[in-house]
Amino acid sequence: MIIDVAHSSEAVVRDVLARTQKPVIVSHTGLKGHCDTPRNISDETMKMIADHGGLVGVGFWDAAVCDPTPAGIADAILYAVNLLGVDHVALGSDFDGTVTAPIDGSEMAAITQALMDAGADDATIRAVIGENAVRFFLENLPAE
Repeated sequence: MIIDVAHSSEAVVRDVLARTQKPVIVSHTGLKGHCDTPRNISDETMKMIADHGGLVGVGFWDAAVCDPTPAGIADAILYAVNLLGVDHVALGSDFDGTVTAPIDGSEMAAITQALMDAGADDATIRAVIGENAVRFFLENLPAE
């Protein structure tokens, strides 16, 4: 089982980290140090998630990134990479219809281009666009 702490309070996230040896995921969120909104988790707690081997999915909506444009999303992703390390950051679109994002799944190339425009190298882009999520699930889901 993988625990997703999205929609959890900061206290719940810390409690979960204190009670499990396994990495957790925050499937969709923002980083408070980048975008100071009530929904986002503090950088300190995000570092705890990364130190625990976890994965942070950076969201695409305004309350997660404060600037829900491809460039703003790329900026939030790179903030997370610089804070947590590239291995702990993934996309966290939350394309389930409850939030409004400026792009949909067919426009993911715009985020890739924005990451390129911001100077991200190919390995970083590949990692956050999909490789980190694939690796995380392969390493943490049961083999059978």
